[in-house]
Amino acid sequence: QAQLVESGGGSVQAGGSLRLSCAASRLSYRNYCMGWFRQAPGREREGVAAINTGVHSTNYVDSVTGRFTISHDNGKATLYLQMHSLKPEDTAIYYCAAEARNVGSWTRCSLDAGVYSDWGQGTQVTVSS
Repeated sequence: QAQLVESGGGSVQAGGSLRLSCAASRLSYRNYCMGWFRQAPGREREGVAAINTGVHSTNYVDSVTGRFTISHDNGKATLYLQMHSLKPEDTAIYYCAAEARNVGSWTRCSLDAGVYSDWGQGTQVTVSS
């Protein structure tokens, strides 16, 4: 099972920026899907962004398109989420996740939390108005 450790959360005012990181270990696949998810109090976990680590193709939920960027450094085995123009509604615990299987270069990685097998512990992001 992969080990995923998030960092970079914090508190910021609306309009600000944060970058989340997720250091991954014990992932022995060549190409695989990784994603960022978030969960606000009283709400279901929501897929925010996903990336195919082989070809770096990405997938975003509409509410963050143009504001968030997911990326993956294969050499460092680290996943990132750069967040700009943050809004109070972005407040949540953010989790990184990995789908523990090889995927093809054509695979568009899912934003469905149910397909991801390995999860980090989460990092809090709070955006104040």
